Amino acid sequence: MHPIRTHRDLLVWQKSMVLVTEIYLKSRSFPVQEQYGLTSQIRRAAISIPSNIAEGFGRQSTGDYLRFLNIAVGSLFELQTQIEIALNLEFIGQADFEIIFEKSREIDRMLSSLIQKLKIRKEGGVK
Repeated sequence: MHPIRTHRDLLVWQKSMVLVTEIYLKSRSFPVQEQYGLTSQIRRAAISIPSNIAEGFGRQSTGDYLRFLNIAVGSLFELQTQIEIALNLEFIGQADFEIIFEKSREIDRMLSSLIQKLKIRKEGGVK
């Protein structure tokens, strides 16, 4: 493993960037009337995940970093809800839904792990 020097070195940030790209590609086929509705919302939620990971990383305190990571988790849950709505409305198929949802679950697990490690470090030791 190499040292983490920037947010770009974080695997969770890298994976969330891949997820954003996939969301953009899949949402291209959403109905035109959804341009300012679900298409916009799903893209904003996806973008928010790596953006908040990056912003939190750049903060000067662990508390701030944790706050931004928790915002990223909230955006991830929002995205999961929106892709399920897209599935229900038949904007995406079951196979695409499952691929995207599993990628989001992996990011969720990674964010949860990072948050727990930072909380332990903030509290000053191992539990």
